[in-house]
Amino acid sequence: MIPVLLIVVPILTGFITFFIREERSAKAFALLSSVATLAIALMGVLMQNSKQLSFDAAWLQMLGSRFTLSLDGMGKMLTLLTAISFPIIFASTYNNKYKNPNAFYGLMLLSQAGLLGVFCSFDLLLFYFFWELALIPAYFLCSKWGGEKRIPVTFKFFIYTFAGSLLMLVGILYVNFRTPEHSFAISSLRNLNLGVKEENFIFWLFFIAFAIKMPIFPFHTWQPDTYEQAPTAVTMVLSGVMVKMGVFAVIRWLLPMFPDASYRMADIVMILAVIGMIYASLIAIQQDDMKRLVAYSSIAHIGLMGASMFTNNAGGIQGVIFQMFAHGINVLGLWIVVDVIEQQLGTRKFSQLGGLAQKAPTLAILFVVMALANVALPLTNSFIGEFLMFNSVFGHNPWLGAAACISIILAAVYTLWMVQKIFYGEVREAESRELKVPVNTQLMLVILAVMVIAFGVYPQPMINLTSDTVSKLIAQIK
Repeated sequence: MIPVLLIVVPILTGFITFFIREERSAKAFALLSSVATLAIALMGVLMQNSKQLSFDAAWLQMLGSRFTLSLDGMGKMLTLLTAISFPIIFASTYNNKYKNPNAFYGLMLLSQAGLLGVFCSFDLLLFYFFWELALIPAYFLCSKWGGEKRIPVTFKFFIYTFAGSLLMLVGILYVNFRTPEHSFAISSLRNLNLGVKEENFIFWLFFIAFAIKMPIFPFHTWQPDTYEQAPTAVTMVLSGVMVKMGVFAVIRWLLPMFPDASYRMADIVMILAVIGMIYASLIAIQQDDMKRLVAYSSIAHIGLMGASMFTNNAGGIQGVIFQMFAHGINVLGLWIVVDVIEQQLGTRKFSQLGGLAQKAPTLAILFVVMALANVALPLTNSFIGEFLMFNSVFGHNPWLGAAACISIILAAVYTLWMVQKIFYGEVREAESRELKVPVNTQLMLVILAVMVIAFGVYPQPMINLTSDTVSKLIAQIK
């Protein structure tokens, strides 16, 4: 029943939040709901009883679809990431003001329910249902509470995601038709018998849908604009959790359903991913807006995950799963600092910032921790995941591995440049404006910094959590 509770709690509380008119009450109720969901997710991670971690019931029987939920190691890790992220987002942005806060927080909770459903689903049609449930609230959150350019940017976001969803739906219906029992169950879909051209074509239908969400070059162009225009709390959800839907979907569905096509298309996908890593890193260096720099940084990190997934290497897959969690934690910390500076100083421009360490030394220290994790410094949580991924890419193709390593240098350039420009450069905006970091925001950053160091020093529990998932996947695709 744990997966059911993970989904039901944010759905029910999300709908209730719509009817809470008083702003403080809506905020407090959403925060309380997210803490309750976190408690359930922690129970799921600690629980070994498989009966409590699975649920199966009749749903759309005439279509061959069942309401099948389960939590394996990867599902546990990503539901935990989702459950951790939302209370941190709500608490760190607690002082932010929104028009119609009840609708804002209600949509946020509904998006959380969709994300949790994606990570628990073991029926392909059910997976698609929750995929859309996660995206639709995000669309309204961006279009109603975003920046000045939110309408055209959100329309672009909608077109990209709608096109990807349509391609995926066509693929879902096709593979359902090709199963003997016309089933959407993951066990049936892993035994598809398709011709070479047929499998290649259906592979691309699913991959493009997932690549848009990650995003992988050249399907990335919606992301920087959306991250820039969305409210920072929504950007945290998009960057910290929602992009992981695409990575997760490749591992859960694409590789097991189309192992031969995945092998045939591996080099093409990896080349696109490595191009995206270098391209995004070079663009990040040129940015004057903090949001856009972090957005392009995220594209580069996801690109490495995209390349590693297609190496057919257990270490690479393990690194991807671990890095999904680590990247989510790290990017949340970066976004929190971006939000504090924007809310307090009214700007995100590097050209208007400098010397903030003199005004907020604690914030500077915490930001440096997050920045070092962003460049995968040893003893931070990103190091083990990136090491495993780079090792797998090198093992698959040394030339691609060498090209991918260029992004390490570029990441250090734009990340350390960002730290220097904001906190240790020439004093500019900080001279005339006071920077007061709320206690709740500092506390959330401390929690994230502790997680960065703790999982960097001792990553083994998270690796053990997902080792069975990796072993089963490798057995299926080889």
